[in-house]
Amino acid sequence: MGHLSSSRPINVVQASQFSGKAHEDASAHLQHFLEIYNMFTIKDIPKDAILVLLFPFSLLGKAKQSFYTNKEKNTMWALCSTNFLAKFFPTGKTNALCGKISSFQQQHDETVPEAWEHFQDYILECPHHGMVNWLLMQTFYHGLSNNTCETMDAAAGGAFLSFTVSQATALVEKMASNQGWSEERTQTHKRGGGMHQLKEVDMLAAKMDLLMKRLDERTIEKKEVMNIHDSGMT
Repeated sequence: MGHLSSSRPINVVQASQFSGKAHEDASAHLQHFLEIYNMFTIKDIPKDAILVLLFPFSLLGKAKQSFYTNKEKNTMWALCSTNFLAKFFPTGKTNALCGKISSFQQQHDETVPEAWEHFQDYILECPHHGMVNWLLMQTFYHGLSNNTCETMDAAAGGAFLSFTVSQATALVEKMASNQGWSEERTQTHKRGGGMHQLKEVDMLAAKMDLLMKRLDERTIEKKEVMNIHDSGMT
């Protein structure tokens, strides 16, 4: 499979080891391990192979024994991490965290960036949730308030759920990085009930922009038809 030419990554990984005791968090250990991995660049060895080679150095006791007992099943990082969580992440906790993901709801006065971060936190708590990306995006959308859903649809130019997963993700992340969306809750507290009217104005403006765009497209189509008709007459 290869070897690691530097002992530095190994030493850093060994500084925070997981032994499989009841008080330890397997999911948190995986996240920390990946953060350490991202600190280093190891040439000539594929990422997947590096992760599998490094991971046993982050283990102790029965956790390390379990890894080597099932070494033939841990040839790829996806399998390795899944097997690790299946062994050391309690089933009841997994079910509870999956329930949090599937029952996600946008909180009162929570902005789009905050709601997205809130949802992503649920996913990070249970990386082995097993839900496909399109279902995650659908779950996020259905957990938003009615007003936010209308705004998302307007931003999508129609129906947000008609987007592909990559398109929907790009739109949400763009909205999440937009300073205006980040300041939405602050404006709510400053303006009180008037913010509800402001949201309605914003949504109306977005819908009007969409309507004008469609009218422009139809105007262009009509001009093209008239040009064709005129050229046929001459």
